[in-house]
Amino acid sequence: MAQTTLTRGTTVVRPAAANKRIKFAIGGVVVLVAVVYLIVNALGTTGQFFLTVSEVQAKGTSIYGRPLRVSGDIVPDSIDWNAPTLMLKFSITDGSHTMPVSFHGPKPDNMNREGSQAIVEGKLNADGVFQANTLLLKCPSRYEEMEITEVKAVQ
Repeated sequence: MAQTTLTRGTTVVRPAAANKRIKFAIGGVVVLVAVVYLIVNALGTTGQFFLTVSEVQAKGTSIYGRPLRVSGDIVPDSIDWNAPTLMLKFSITDGSHTMPVSFHGPKPDNMNREGSQAIVEGKLNADGVFQANTLLLKCPSRYEEMEITEVKAVQ
């Protein structure tokens, strides 16, 4: 069945097959745009990286209240664990700057190990304390270099 359209006094006849092709092309473009949007959105949220303590402090007040991911070495003497309230307070450092962290949740078992590194996700408060929603500990390397000793043969 043909479809008739009047445009400025002229009659244009379009077959039904042409209308179906136009609808199919428009539908394909809509699906393609939706897929591209989902891919870009997924890459933006999963491709997060972390900042060092020095980088956070260099940004100043512009990052207060914004979601961040920060990495640093745990300062062993700074760990304050309150088991009844599940409140964990500690500091992380990158060697040149230190930042206090507050986390409400269970304390990881290997937190007290020498050289433990943490990645914290959350927001930096105006008082300089990082309020962490997520606490991830990097697994310390189990490899230890053997000490080389010199051995002399007995004669």
